[in-house]
Amino acid sequence: MKRILIVDDHPIVRDGLKQILGDTDDLVVGGEAGNADEALSLVRESDFDLVVLDITLPGRTGIDLLRDLRRERPALPVLMLSIHPEDELGIRAVKAGASGYLSKQCASDDLVHAIQLIVTGNKYISRSLADHLIEEIQRDTNKPPHELLSDREYEVMSLIATGSSMKEVAAALSLCKSTVSTYRVRIMDKLNVRSNAEITRYAIHHGLVN
Repeated sequence: MKRILIVDDHPIVRDGLKQILGDTDDLVVGGEAGNADEALSLVRESDFDLVVLDITLPGRTGIDLLRDLRRERPALPVLMLSIHPEDELGIRAVKAGASGYLSKQCASDDLVHAIQLIVTGNKYISRSLADHLIEEIQRDTNKPPHELLSDREYEVMSLIATGSSMKEVAAALSLCKSTVSTYRVRIMDKLNVRSNAEITRYAIHHGLVN
């Protein structure tokens, strides 16, 4: 039996995933967590064969946790789940070290297939995500990273760089905090930075904020 760790801040989602995996003969849910800190504690205490990780978590994001897992347990595969389509965050997840990426709108059979593929040492890359990865490789890499930001990402980046909290950014742009967190993930990936402080340093260095 392969032991799976489920990391999602919504109990209903975790229950649904447990039900799906409970119908398989070779997979068992060995633990569940609602945030990054809980997940790291479980990984340090127990052995798992795969982590099913929501990309949007409260506090530190799923991408942040993924990078921590890569450092602490580099051999532990991670399948990212998201409400966002592959062209938005799939590439970022794979570049950060994920073994696969699935939308939460996928069929249960697709989820089980992806998990079974990954726990046997393979990657799960859909045809759509593969196409987006090829486009990413072919993208002009001579542009400064901040020129790759969308208009909304640039707005979020500017507010973070001037010291605004996630709550303040959400209020200023009339967005929910989870949406701001998702934009932050994209911004950090595009700018190749790891924290709000590094976003600020990047913005100051390139003259993007006063």
